Amino acid sequence: MMKKICIFCGSSYGVSPIYSEVVKKLSELFIVNDITLVYGGAKVGLMGKLADDVLSSGGKVIGIIPKFLIEKEVAHNGLTELIEVNSMHERKEIMEKNSDGFIALPGGFGTIEEIFEMITWGQLSIHEKPCGFLNINGFYDLLDKFLENIVEEGFVEREFKDMVIINSDPEEIIKKFLNYEHHKLDKAKKALDKLKTVSNTSVKSLKISLKE
Repeated sequence: MMKKICIFCGSSYGVSPIYSEVVKKLSELFIVNDITLVYGGAKVGLMGKLADDVLSSGGKVIGIIPKFLIEKEVAHNGLTELIEVNSMHERKEIMEKNSDGFIALPGGFGTIEEIFEMITWGQLSIHEKPCGFLNINGFYDLLDKFLENIVEEGFVEREFKDMVIINSDPEEIIKKFLNYEHHKLDKAKKALDKLKTVSNTSVKSLKISLKE
């Protein structure tokens, strides 16, 4: 059941008003599908707007925020629940435990770092939850090309890249999350299999060299 989705997004609004417009549409989908919003607990930028939009429609919002950010007075005090943690690392751990999926909206370094950690945990089967990017206004087009390049250069298996959901339509990405099935892939085994292949190839090449 997809009851709680964690959203990573900017503490700024971005240049274009389209980011806030799509955030509003996403909040409506949370209400329609009875999904609780889990997020970083701030009242600023797209983070604050998304929380306000969900709350104003009668939805539930859980914020998870480190103590030092509360002290900077950026915490949203009108949430359904605000969980205070001691560090950024603990914040992500609690987010993972309290969520059924993870979506990155446009944002900065923190947004990228948070969603990629969740993708990595999924790749390692620490969790079996969907991870995706809501590609508003083509914001993540270049990132998608970068991920393709990682696959083409042999650093990520195609199956792992395909686990990442990238979509520009809020309704479509929620549908994909609701119907998500985690691929049972063993990254460690794949890495060991490749190591054996490389080792065998090296041994064969050495034998040929010695014969010559």
